[in-house]
Amino acid sequence: MKLPVFFEEDRREVETALDLLLPREDVPPPPIHRAMRYSVFAGGKRIRPILCLEAARIFAEDPKPALPVACALEFIHTYSLIHDDLPALDNDDLRRGKPTCHKKFGEATAILAGDALLTLAFERLAAAPVEPARRVAIIREVAAAAGTVNGMVGGQVADLEAEGKAIAPEMLEYIHKSKTAALIRASLVAGALFGGASEADVERLRRFGQNIGWAFQVVDDILDVEESSAALGKTAGKDQAQRKATYPALYGLEKSRQMAADLGTRAISELSPYGERAGRLRELAEFLVLRRA
Repeated sequence: MKLPVFFEEDRREVETALDLLLPREDVPPPPIHRAMRYSVFAGGKRIRPILCLEAARIFAEDPKPALPVACALEFIHTYSLIHDDLPALDNDDLRRGKPTCHKKFGEATAILAGDALLTLAFERLAAAPVEPARRVAIIREVAAAAGTVNGMVGGQVADLEAEGKAIAPEMLEYIHKSKTAALIRASLVAGALFGGASEADVERLRRFGQNIGWAFQVVDDILDVEESSAALGKTAGKDQAQRKATYPALYGLEKSRQMAADLGTRAISELSPYGERAGRLRELAEFLVLRRA
């Protein structure tokens, strides 16, 4: 399935904002800023910031003021990729079709570049152009999603601990919901909060994000088995080689595909009250479940 036609327009907006919000390469100290910009601009679809913008669009006429929030989510995502690729974790040489940050700049600079992107994300969130109460709610949501309790770091730790072990379905669900779905969920909730959504609407977008983020990771597991490194932009087959806890390993490919489809259907049903206002978000959800890379 191809990306929705509006996606490139959103992506260009995000790319421009990322360039403005990141320190220039010549700002002292240049080595860290070169590494940060290299990793942020190494490619990627910008799924999380675009989900944030499209969630804001449901509740606000113009979602563009939410771009600093959207970019902060991309900074956090990129930091997580830099650290994931390090020798102490996944030990990968390729990310988005290019040498990983530590291969290009060395391990020490890569660690610090990840740290710097995470810190910069919260600096940008703290300056988001939205009323203070909503700004605090956005920061709280994003921080929790990036953290240890049902968040990205917690999911990554559980993923490491599960390598090479037979795990229960409940633990696999926890890993996927925390490692990947949490930040996708936060992207949607942050956009909804920025746009002025009611508490009930925020909870609806939270459920949508949880399910579509979960489906996204199940599809990622499937693609790691089925696609090439060239198609994925990262080393294919790493999950199996490292005996990672994945849905194909536990359930097989066919059942995994059905589970991803069911999660996508469940997610999209949450958008029904918004009609055409959620049309773009609905298209994105369909792409995330049906994509091939």
